[in-house]
Amino acid sequence: MDIVVKGRKTEVPERFRKHVAEKLKLEKIQKLDGKVISLDVEVSKETNPRQADRSDRVEITVRGRGPVIRAEASASDQYAALDLATAKLEARLRKQHEKRHNRRGNGRLTAAEVAAHVPEAAHLNGDGSLSRDEEPEGVPTTRIGSLEIQGEGPLVVREKTHVAAPMSLDQALYEMELVGHDFYLYVDSETKEPSVVYRRHAYDYGVIRLNTDPMVTQPDSAGGGSALGG
Repeated sequence: MDIVVKGRKTEVPERFRKHVAEKLKLEKIQKLDGKVISLDVEVSKETNPRQADRSDRVEITVRGRGPVIRAEASASDQYAALDLATAKLEARLRKQHEKRHNRRGNGRLTAAEVAAHVPEAAHLNGDGSLSRDEEPEGVPTTRIGSLEIQGEGPLVVREKTHVAAPMSLDQALYEMELVGHDFYLYVDSETKEPSVVYRRHAYDYGVIRLNTDPMVTQPDSAGGGSALGG
């Protein structure tokens, strides 16, 4: 397996090509994914002077007999961008490797163990039919987070709370690239307000900021909430 390094609207110096070969250890990659066929590294450059801190972009694509794995990062120079992209690639390869390992039976529960380990698991009767708990009379009420649901509504709510240190916009973009998501929720260190950075078309990014309305002191229980428009 060879490493193909190419530039998009920019020249790739020979010194950088050699550094790529030294940085991307093929033995380590093949150990995590033995079905890798090709590994492509594409380098591009952003000419906008306002984006000098992330002007160089490196995208690494691993193709094999399984799903394509891609990692990309931007920094002030090619070498820093390569370091970030390589770290993200190794993390994703390791995640795929662990997923395949778990599918082969490591940590898998037997059918007899499911009921003891999985809450709300279904139970079977002696004849193999599904056991159903008797429902109480009246309309059942379920509380999920701060919501109260009556009946068997289709609403499913997952509530998560994270502790977040305030950060700058540049740091939020870096964190988004690091985790490989298309958006990232953070607390802006300047405004102290919740904000979201997200990926737009090509290499553009967007940011949504929330400002507290001083005229609104409490939610309108009769009229519902307001909506964010994009």
